[in-house]
Amino acid sequence: MSPRTGRPKSDNPKDIQLKIRADKQTIDDLDFCCQKSHLTRSDVIRLGIQKVKNDLETKK
Repeated sequence: MSPRTGRPKSDNPKDIQLKIRADKQTIDDLDFCCQKSHLTRSDVIRLGIQKVKNDLETKK
């Protein structure tokens, strides 16, 4: 019998869901960024959070 089947376990599982409220312009801007960068909405949001964090850390 084979060990386990299915996808391998992730080193950094993304198991927390976040829900936000956004207006149409914000979603249009997000979709524009996704289309130009060929990334998912989640990836663009993660990159944006990292950018803001890095900006705040360099201001200290």
